[in-house]
Order: sequence, then C-alpha cells, then structure tokens
Amino acid sequence: MALATRALPASPAGVAEAARLLRAGGLVAFPTETVYGLGGDATDPAAVARIFAAKGRPRFNPLIAHVPGTVEAEAEGVFNDAARALAGAFWPGPLTLVVPAAPGCTVCDLARAGLDSVALRVPGSALARTLLAAVGWPVAGPSANRSGHVSPSTAAHVQADLAGRIEAVLDGGPAAVGVESTVVACLGGAPRLLRPGAVTRAMIREILGAAIAEADAGDAARPVGPGLLASHYAPRARVRLDAAAIEPGEAALLFGPETLPGSAAARAVLNLSPAGDPTEAAANLFAALRALDATGAPVIAVVPIPADGLGEAIRDRLARAAAPR
Repeated sequence: MALATRALPASPAGVAEAARLLRAGGLVAFPTETVYGLGGDATDPAAVARIFAAKGRPRFNPLIAHVPGTVEAEAEGVFNDAARALAGAFWPGPLTLVVPAAPGCTVCDLARAGLDSVALRVPGSALARTLLAAVGWPVAGPSANRSGHVSPSTAAHVQADLAGRIEAVLDGGPAAVGVESTVVACLGGAPRLLRPGAVTRAMIREILGAAIAEADAGDAARPVGPGLLASHYAPRARVRLDAAAIEPGEAALLFGPETLPGSAAARAVLNLSPAGDPTEAAANLFAALRALDATGAPVIAVVPIPADGLGEAIRDRLARAAAPR
C-alpha cells in the first residue's frame, strides 16, 4: 500500500518529527550539502531492507552511515592515521571514509553489504547533523532516488521519485554541492579513491602528502563502498558524451559560453554553467539531467567537461549515466 509521503519543514518541529520517524523504523529523505539522502536506521536490518526496497538497490552495494561527528564515527569504524587526517581536514563535509568496522560497530550487516568495513560520513549540512544528533545512532543515507536514476538535489526531486514509498521528506532547500560525496577507502595500505567528488584529488594529496591510489578491479566487482557500479545515475534517455555537435531531436547539455553546432535544432538546451564554473556545474548537474530527460528526447548530448578538480567528479557521474544498462 502506498504511503502518504509528508513534507516536513526545516524547523525544530520538522526535525523532531523526522527523528521520531527514523527512530520508529521509518524512511525520511533529508538534505545534505551534496544531495538528498534516503534516511533509515542503519542499525536496523528491517529499516535498511526498506531502503533497498524503496530504491530497488542491489544488495551488494553498501550504504553510507551518517553520523553527527567524528566521535560517533570512531565508535563505528577503526581509523588509521590517513583516515584521521582526512576526517580532520574534511569533516564535516562531502567526504565518505570506508574503514574497517570497529568491534562494537552498530551499523548492521545489511547496510554494510556483509563486509567487514563500514562507510561513514559526517555531513556538512548543519540541518543534517542536527537531525542525526536527534536520532542518536547512525542513519543510512544513500541518495534519495530509485536506484540508477538521477540523484536528487531538491525535495521536489525526492517526491518525484519516491512519493508513496517513504514516510517523509525534510525540506532543507537545494543541495549546495549537487554531486555525491568523495569516497576514500582506508583499509590498510595506501588509501584508494573509490569515487571522486567535491573533495578533490588535489585536496586529498595536500593532506596525505602523496598521490592517492585508484580503485582496483575488485572494488567494482564487489564494491566496498557506494557508487561503484558502472551503470549509475542513469536517465531514461541515452547519454552521449563529449559531443562535438548536436543531432536533430537530441537534448543538449552545455558547459561554458560556447554553443555547439546543431543546438538550434535540439529538443531542449540547458547549460550547467555559462561561465564555465565547475562548482556551479556540479550543483546543477542532476537537476539538468532530470529536466532534459523529462523532455522525452531519446538522447542527451553532453559537451566535453574539463577533467580537472571538480570536473573529474562531474565526468565520473556522466560516464556512469552513459554506461550500458
């Protein structure tokens, strides 16, 4: 039976009701600085199973457990020197650390996909941390969309994908960053970059004093962290990358001040950032994909995006959107 998905305001009463629902095993989408997360009690397998059911998410893809601070994170995971340095530099913020599960880890096996590691994040959003503190234990929070669909950067995006499947959405306005958190594995040996994000490769290198290692083939075969499936963030339309021209009837996704040949015949044209600003582009990415997909165009043609800095994360999301389904 479909649920009546409530819209909760970003007020003390709204946060208190969201916390009550989560503590009772309900599902509440909540805003972070990256995208909206689909919150559920990370310690309760029944609540986590509901997250998987609402999203249609593969069971082997682990979930991020969100906590309000580093103290709470270190109760759930074992932090080596690299993990502590990264947490100290970028928490609260858009960084997820995959670390060995602590002996007293309360994040359930289902949320960890049966692994002996746990993915942890202290979000940068003060509203999110207030909610997490009110709940009192880790909250699983994958992106609040159906699995494989475009991630939500507003409460309206959540309602469009999950209305009737979850109890409530805590509306904190648009997400500022717009792409999911950077994911770094600190599991012994050199830290590995599992997913790029707003905490860039260069920022990580500055803290660690060395270049970060890449994810290996085993990470994709049986993911140790979220966001490692090759096909992900996918609209219904086919996504064509690094387009040099727009074919008639395609939707066009631009970046920077220049247009592409054929844009006049496109079904729709959106520009992630007319100024060529990667930060603005990241914040607009998922909303733009949703809007172009809604036009019914069979193909979304995407101009080349520079790969440096935050552009790496944008290109990563687009490549997953374009991957074979």
